[in-house]
Amino acid sequence: MNNEDPNSKTATTARGLRLHANAPSYDTIKLPIEMHPLRPLRPGEVLVEIHAAAVNPADAKAATGLMPYAVFPRTPGRDFAGQVVAGPQELAGKLVFGSSGDLGIRQDGSHASHMIVEADAVVAVPDGIDIKAAAGIGVPFVTAWKGLDRAGLPEAGETVLILGLNGKVGQAAAQIATWRGARVIGVVRRDEPYQGHTNAPIEVIAADRTDVPARVRELTGGKGAAIVYNTVGDPFYEIGQKSLAVGGRAIFIAAVDRFVTFDLLAFYKGQHTYVGIDTISLSSVETGAILKQLAPGFAAGKLKPFPILPSATYSFENAYDAYQAVMASSRDRIVLVPGA
Repeated sequence: MNNEDPNSKTATTARGLRLHANAPSYDTIKLPIEMHPLRPLRPGEVLVEIHAAAVNPADAKAATGLMPYAVFPRTPGRDFAGQVVAGPQELAGKLVFGSSGDLGIRQDGSHASHMIVEADAVVAVPDGIDIKAAAGIGVPFVTAWKGLDRAGLPEAGETVLILGLNGKVGQAAAQIATWRGARVIGVVRRDEPYQGHTNAPIEVIAADRTDVPARVRELTGGKGAAIVYNTVGDPFYEIGQKSLAVGGRAIFIAAVDRFVTFDLLAFYKGQHTYVGIDTISLSSVETGAILKQLAPGFAAGKLKPFPILPSATYSFENAYDAYQAVMASSRDRIVLVPGA
């Protein structure tokens, strides 16, 4: 791959995964490795040599027809980290990371050796952050921040209840909330400790052995949680709504079954606010703007990326196994590494 002038009309090529049609199911996803041409860079774009790219559930969902606006053929992949090899001079040679709702769905994404993206979408990798770990920051932290931001970022002393604490978005939300000085209570399905980084102690409640709303009221002097971040969806819907304080805000990012019993009286009497988050709707530049707000937290060590285990690092040749691990709800952050 040549380091091209952004105005060059010479096409470049990239080696990566290519999707040509929807798969009927997750276990039938076909991920052939192909060489494909990249168009010349436009002004304000960069060419990134990918060093690592995370695999997210959305990558697999978009390969099975669950996102009808997905284009073909395309390279999947929303999250990335790598080095700028062409584009604006001030970014040349820099290690960067990023994410997007467009990449890998509406346009070619990061599961390739190289990728084109807007210069405003990339963020410098903070000192001390491993490049593979940087590749895993994207979707979970962007989702966590976007939900908290739209609901009203928690203030010091506010209580944030996170349903699905040990999921990746749950962990990211716990990091952000404690970074801002909020008190975090987390709910898990079965008795287990919190598995991620935190800036303050976290109270963990096991839903299979505890009356969650009663315990939340007990821990908050009867008030309830100012924010309930529901990363699970309908299985925890009722306990989340019963745990909300008057004037509380509830954030939703997922669903198993689409429909729940909505208590309209409790909603308006409680003066509650419901916020729905879909990061697929965010462009690369919009996503980059969120990551730039989070970068100081990573630089200061208040936010920490998920550790990337050797067993969770896959080559392109083993991408099918990586996708299957993600759809089997692996607790690890899964990344692809070109040439691994």
